[in-house]
Amino acid sequence: MAENVRAAGTGGETPDGSGMNLGVVCGRFNDHITQRLLEGTRRGAAECGIDPASLVVEWVPGAFEIPFAARAMAGSGRLDAVVCLGAVIRGETSHYDFVAGECARGIQDVQLDLGVPVLFGVLTTEDLAQAEARSGGPGEHNVGQECAHTAVEMVALCDRWRP
Repeated sequence: MAENVRAAGTGGETPDGSGMNLGVVCGRFNDHITQRLLEGTRRGAAECGIDPASLVVEWVPGAFEIPFAARAMAGSGRLDAVVCLGAVIRGETSHYDFVAGECARGIQDVQLDLGVPVLFGVLTTEDLAQAEARSGGPGEHNVGQECAHTAVEMVALCDRWRP
Protein backbone atom coordinates (compact mmCIF):
# COMPACT_ATOMS: atom_id res chain seq x y z
CA MET A 1 0.00 0.00 0.00
CA ALA A 2 1.29 3.47 -0.86
CA GLU A 3 2.28 5.77 1.96
CA ASN A 4 0.61 9.13 2.40
CA VAL A 5 2.91 12.12 2.31
CA ARG A 6 2.12 15.14 4.46
CA ALA A 7 4.00 18.42 4.34
CA ALA A 8 5.70 19.31 7.60
CA GLY A 9 3.67 21.60 9.79
CA THR A 10 0.40 21.22 7.86
CA GLY A 11 -1.72 19.40 10.37
CA GLY A 12 -1.54 16.04 12.00
CA GLU A 13 -3.14 17.05 15.29
CA THR A 14 -6.59 15.72 16.12
CA PRO A 15 -9.19 18.37 15.22
CA ASP A 16 -11.85 19.45 17.74
CA GLY A 17 -15.34 18.41 16.68
CA SER A 18 -17.14 19.10 19.94
CA GLY A 19 -20.63 20.42 19.25
CA MET A 20 -20.58 19.10 15.69
CA ASN A 21 -23.42 17.07 14.12
CA LEU A 22 -22.10 14.43 11.72
CA GLY A 23 -24.11 12.40 9.24
CA VAL A 24 -22.98 9.07 7.81
CA VAL A 25 -24.34 7.39 4.70
CA CYS A 26 -23.35 3.74 4.58
CA GLY A 27 -23.86 1.30 1.70
CA ARG A 28 -25.12 -2.19 2.60
CA PHE A 29 -23.47 -3.84 -0.40
CA ASN A 30 -20.19 -5.38 0.82
CA ASP A 31 -21.37 -4.71 4.38
CA HIS A 32 -18.62 -6.90 5.81
CA ILE A 33 -16.38 -3.99 4.76
CA THR A 34 -18.74 -1.04 5.27
CA GLN A 35 -19.48 -2.13 8.86
CA ARG A 36 -15.74 -1.88 9.54
CA LEU A 37 -15.64 1.57 7.93
CA LEU A 38 -18.58 2.66 10.08
CA GLU A 39 -16.81 1.42 13.23
CA GLY A 40 -13.78 3.46 12.15
CA THR A 41 -15.94 6.55 11.60
CA ARG A 42 -17.43 6.18 15.07
CA ARG A 43 -13.92 5.79 16.51
CA GLY A 44 -12.63 8.85 14.61
CA ALA A 45 -15.62 10.94 15.66
CA ALA A 46 -15.06 10.04 19.31
CA GLU A 47 -11.36 10.94 19.00
CA CYS A 48 -12.44 14.38 17.75
CA GLY A 49 -14.86 14.91 20.63
CA ILE A 50 -18.08 14.42 18.67
CA ASP A 51 -20.89 13.29 20.96
CA PRO A 52 -22.05 9.80 19.83
CA ALA A 53 -25.65 11.10 20.04
CA SER A 54 -24.71 13.71 17.38
CA LEU A 55 -23.79 11.02 14.86
CA VAL A 56 -26.66 10.10 12.49
CA VAL A 57 -26.31 6.97 10.34
CA GLU A 58 -28.43 6.14 7.29
CA TRP A 59 -28.04 2.88 5.37
CA VAL A 60 -28.65 2.65 1.62
CA PRO A 61 -28.58 -0.38 -0.71
CA GLY A 62 -25.21 0.35 -2.31
CA ALA A 63 -22.64 2.87 -3.48
CA PHE A 64 -24.77 4.14 -6.36
CA GLU A 65 -27.43 5.36 -3.89
CA ILE A 66 -24.96 7.11 -1.57
CA PRO A 67 -24.93 10.52 -3.34
CA PHE A 68 -28.73 10.80 -3.24
CA ALA A 69 -28.83 10.10 0.51
CA ALA A 70 -25.87 12.44 1.07
CA ARG A 71 -27.76 15.24 -0.71
CA ALA A 72 -30.85 14.68 1.44
CA MET A 73 -28.81 14.69 4.64
CA ALA A 74 -26.50 17.59 3.73
CA GLY A 75 -29.44 19.66 2.50
CA SER A 76 -31.39 19.19 5.72
CA GLY A 77 -29.54 21.98 7.52
CA ARG A 78 -29.20 19.72 10.57
CA LEU A 79 -25.70 18.39 9.89
CA ASP A 80 -22.30 20.05 9.71
CA ALA A 81 -20.82 17.37 7.42
CA VAL A 82 -21.66 14.00 5.89
CA VAL A 83 -19.33 11.01 5.61
CA CYS A 84 -20.07 8.61 2.75
CA LEU A 85 -19.00 4.99 3.25
CA GLY A 86 -19.11 2.20 0.72
CA ALA A 87 -17.06 -0.52 -0.92
CA VAL A 88 -16.91 -1.05 -4.66
CA ILE A 89 -14.67 -4.01 -5.45
CA ARG A 90 -13.70 -4.72 -9.06
CA GLY A 91 -15.30 -7.80 -10.54
CA GLU A 92 -15.45 -9.46 -13.92
CA THR A 93 -17.73 -6.89 -15.59
CA SER A 94 -17.62 -3.14 -16.23
CA HIS A 95 -20.17 -2.58 -13.43
CA TYR A 96 -17.33 -1.37 -11.17
CA ASP A 97 -16.37 1.44 -13.55
CA PHE A 98 -19.89 2.84 -13.72
CA VAL A 99 -20.68 2.59 -10.01
CA ALA A 100 -17.35 3.86 -8.65
CA GLY A 101 -17.10 6.82 -11.02
CA GLU A 102 -20.71 7.94 -10.66
CA CYS A 103 -20.61 7.60 -6.90
CA ALA A 104 -17.49 9.79 -6.71
CA ARG A 105 -18.94 12.37 -9.08
CA GLY A 106 -22.24 12.45 -7.21
CA ILE A 107 -20.58 12.97 -3.83
CA GLN A 108 -18.44 15.78 -5.24
CA ASP A 109 -21.51 17.41 -6.79
CA VAL A 110 -23.35 17.36 -3.45
CA GLN A 111 -20.63 19.14 -1.53
CA LEU A 112 -19.98 21.70 -4.24
CA ASP A 113 -23.70 22.40 -4.80
CA LEU A 114 -24.63 22.67 -1.11
CA GLY A 115 -21.45 24.03 0.46
CA VAL A 116 -21.44 21.29 3.09
CA PRO A 117 -18.40 19.02 3.49
CA VAL A 118 -19.24 15.55 2.12
CA LEU A 119 -16.42 13.06 2.57
CA PHE A 120 -15.57 10.30 0.10
CA GLY A 121 -15.05 7.20 2.23
CA VAL A 122 -16.07 4.84 -0.55
CA LEU A 123 -13.39 2.25 -1.15
CA THR A 124 -12.74 1.52 -4.82
CA THR A 125 -10.43 -1.45 -4.80
CA GLU A 126 -9.19 -4.15 -7.10
CA ASP A 127 -9.89 -6.97 -4.64
CA LEU A 128 -11.21 -7.86 -1.20
CA ALA A 129 -7.73 -7.85 0.39
CA GLN A 130 -7.29 -4.17 -0.54
CA ALA A 131 -10.70 -3.32 0.93
CA GLU A 132 -9.86 -5.16 4.14
CA ALA A 133 -6.53 -3.33 4.38
CA ARG A 134 -8.31 0.05 4.17
CA SER A 135 -11.03 -0.81 6.70
CA GLY A 136 -8.94 -2.14 9.57
CA GLY A 137 -9.62 -2.21 13.27
CA PRO A 138 -8.18 -0.05 16.05
CA GLY A 139 -4.57 0.86 15.36
CA GLU A 140 -4.86 -0.09 11.69
CA HIS A 141 -5.60 1.95 8.56
CA ASN A 142 -9.33 2.75 8.38
CA VAL A 143 -10.67 5.19 5.80
CA GLY A 144 -13.81 5.78 7.86
CA GLN A 145 -11.74 6.95 10.81
CA GLU A 146 -9.78 9.28 8.52
CA CYS A 147 -13.03 10.68 7.10
CA ALA A 148 -14.30 11.61 10.56
CA HIS A 149 -11.11 13.59 11.21
CA THR A 150 -11.26 15.21 7.78
CA ALA A 151 -14.93 16.14 8.24
CA VAL A 152 -14.08 18.06 11.41
CA GLU A 153 -11.17 19.78 9.70
CA MET A 154 -13.32 20.84 6.73
CA VAL A 155 -16.14 22.13 8.96
CA ALA A 156 -13.58 24.29 10.76
CA LEU A 157 -12.35 25.60 7.38
CA CYS A 158 -15.94 26.44 6.37
CA ASP A 159 -16.51 28.22 9.67
CA ARG A 160 -13.41 30.36 9.11
CA TRP A 161 -14.60 31.43 5.64
CA ARG A 162 -18.37 31.82 6.02
CA PRO A 163 -19.52 35.41 5.58
